[in-house]
Amino acid sequence: MSSKTRDVLEGLVKDTSLNWLLGKQTSLDDEIEEIENSPSAGSNWIPELSPVANVVIRRCSKVLGVSVNELQDSFKQEASGSVKQPSMFPRNFLEYCCFRALALSVGVTGHLTDKTFRRLTFDMMVAWELPSASSTHSLLSVDGDPTVGLEAFSRIAPAVPVIADVIISENLFGVLASSSDGVRLRFSVYDKYLCGLERAIKKMKSQSESSLLSGFRPKGEKILEIDGTVTTQPVLEHIGMSTWPGRLILTDHALYFEAIKVVSFDTPKRYSLSEDLKQVVKPELTGPWGTRLFDKAVSYKSISLPEPVVMEFPELKGHTRRDYWLAIIREVLYVHRYMNKFKIVTTGVAKDEAISKAVLGVLRVQAIQELGLTNPVRYENLLPFNLCDQLPGGDHVLETLADMSSSRVLDRTNKPKEASDMVSQFGLVFGSSPRSSSSLVVGEVVVGDMNPLEKAVKQSRKNYEKVVLAQETVNGVKADGIDTNLAVMKELLLPVMEIGNWLLALAYWDNPLKSFVFCLFATFIIYRGWIGYVFAFASIFIAGFIVLTRCFSKREKVMMELKVMAPPPMNTMEQLLAVQNAISQLEELVQDANIVLLKLRALLLSLFPQASEKFAVAIVVATTMMVLLPWNSLIMVVFLELFTRYSPPRRASTERMMRRLKEWWFSIPAAPVILEQQNKDDNKKTK
Repeated sequence: MSSKTRDVLEGLVKDTSLNWLLGKQTSLDDEIEEIENSPSAGSNWIPELSPVANVVIRRCSKVLGVSVNELQDSFKQEASGSVKQPSMFPRNFLEYCCFRALALSVGVTGHLTDKTFRRLTFDMMVAWELPSASSTHSLLSVDGDPTVGLEAFSRIAPAVPVIADVIISENLFGVLASSSDGVRLRFSVYDKYLCGLERAIKKMKSQSESSLLSGFRPKGEKILEIDGTVTTQPVLEHIGMSTWPGRLILTDHALYFEAIKVVSFDTPKRYSLSEDLKQVVKPELTGPWGTRLFDKAVSYKSISLPEPVVMEFPELKGHTRRDYWLAIIREVLYVHRYMNKFKIVTTGVAKDEAISKAVLGVLRVQAIQELGLTNPVRYENLLPFNLCDQLPGGDHVLETLADMSSSRVLDRTNKPKEASDMVSQFGLVFGSSPRSSSSLVVGEVVVGDMNPLEKAVKQSRKNYEKVVLAQETVNGVKADGIDTNLAVMKELLLPVMEIGNWLLALAYWDNPLKSFVFCLFATFIIYRGWIGYVFAFASIFIAGFIVLTRCFSKREKVMMELKVMAPPPMNTMEQLLAVQNAISQLEELVQDANIVLLKLRALLLSLFPQASEKFAVAIVVATTMMVLLPWNSLIMVVFLELFTRYSPPRRASTERMMRRLKEWWFSIPAAPVILEQQNKDDNKKTK
C-alpha cells in the first residue's frame, strides 16, 4: 500500500498538478519523503478523497496533533448516518477536518501573520471544490496560481470570523475577485487582503490603547477610525452657518469631533451612536454660505441636538471618503439599534459578540481599501448590519442572529475563539450555534449543512434577487416627459374609466330599461343586507381571474406588454408651455379648494346667518335619519335618492333643485383672509 501511495504522489509531481499547493512553505519532495518514511504511509492516504483533499487533511492532522486515522474514527463516532453517506463522505470529512483545524489555529495570537495559516485556509477552499477522487473537473488556475470560486469561499472563510462573515461573504468575494475576472479569487489577492486585515487590527489596538480622548472615552471603548489628522485633508464641521476644521474620531459607541486650535485640538464633542436618541445619519450637500453644491458630507441628527450637525469630507474628485465614513458610522449605529431592539444590551457576551461583528466589518473594509481596487466599492455591502438594513428579510436575519446569540452554549473544545480569549487578543468575541442531535457542529458551522443564520441569509438573498429583477423592469418602463407618462397612465386606467362611464350612463338613465333593472337589483341587494357578499364576490372574481390568467396564459411570455400610442414629440418651448399650463391648472384647483374651505368656515362661524341656519337644519335632519333609520334602510334611501335623480319622472325637479343649490352656494361669502409678511429683522433673529 505504501508503494502504491508513493507511485500516485510521484505521478502528481511529474505533471506538476500539486506544485502550487505547498508553494514556498513546504516542498513536495519533502512531503513525499515524509510519507515514504512514515510507517503508516498507506493508512494516511484516503482513496475516496482527491489528492488535493488528502494533502489538506494531512496538514490539518498535523495542526491538530492527531493522525488521519484518528480523525476518521472521530468523524465516524460524532457524525450521523446522513453525514457519513458514501456520496457525501469526501466533502463532509474534509469540512470536519478543516473546521477543527481552523478552530484550533485561530486560538493562536496573531495567526494572520503566519504565512502557513494564510496558505492553509486558501488550500482548504481549493480542496473543498475538489473533495472526491472521482471529481471530473480540474483545478482552475491563473499563471500557475490556483483560484477558488464563490461557493468554496463562502463555506470556508466564515469559519474564521476575522476573514469573513456569513452575512457579507458573497459580497466580499465579489470585491476580492473583481481584481481579476470577477468569478475566481486568486491567492495573491487573498493573501494581500489578510495582510491588510492584520495591519488594520494592529492599528485599532494601538489607537485604542493610546491616550487619545483620555478623560472623555469610557474604558473599553475601542477607536475604529480617525480622519482629519492631515492638515491638507481636514474634516469640516458645519452647525448652522458656522464651520470649524478639525479631527473626527469614530469609536464603537460614539462619534467625536475635535476642532483645530492654534497648536492643539479643542475639547472633543461627543455624538452618541449607542443611546436611543432617534438618530438620523444620511448623506448631505454642503457649500459656502449655506449653499447646497457639493455631495461630500454626512449629516447627524438626534433629539439631543437643537439642529443637525454636518461633517464634510473635502476631496478633489468624487465622494469616496464621505461614502466610507457614512457606511462605518451607520454600522455602529445599526449594531446598537439591533441590541436595543432585541434586548441584548445588558447581556455581556451577547453584547460583545454583536459589537465585535460590527468592528470586524469595519476592519475588513479598511483592509479592502489597502488593496487599491480600480472598481468602485459599495462599503455598505461589506458591513453586516448595513447589509441587513438593505436586504429584504434583513430583519429576519437579525432575529435569527439574536436567537443564536441568546441560545448559544459555550463549548470551548471545538469552537472558534470566543469571549474571554478573544478579548485578550484584540477585544473581539465570537460564538457558536447550539448543537443538535442530528447535526455535526464545529464552531459556528454545521458540517454538511447550513446553520440557521446561513439559511436566513440564503433566503434573504433569494428575495433580493427577485427585488433586483423587479427593479430592472421598473427602470425599463420609466418614461421621460409629462405627456408620455400621462398617456401611459390613461392607458392603464382605461378599464376603470370604462366602468366609470358605464355607471354614469346608468345614473343618467341614458337607457331607461337598463337603469331600471340595475336600480331594482341594487335595491334588492341593499334591502337583503348583501352588500358585504357583493364585495366578497368581487374579490373572489378578481382572484379567479388571476388564477385563470396564470394557468391559461402562454408560459413563454412572462408579462403581457402594454401598448401605448406615443404622443407627438414636443420641442423645448412646447414642453415649457405644457408645464406652465399644468401649473396654472393646479393653481386653479388649489384656489377652488381654498374657497370651499373658506365658505365652510363662514358657515360654521355664522358669517351669513340665513345660510348657516339652513346648513344647521340640514345637519339636524341628516343626524335624525341616521339615529332613527336602520343602516340598511338609510343606505337604500340614499341610493334611491342619488340614482333616481335623473330618471324621467324626476329629471325636471332635479334640475330645478340643483340650480337652487348652486345659487345658495354662490351666495355664501368666503371668510376673510389676511396675509402677513414676515419682517426681515424677525427672519434674521430666527436664524
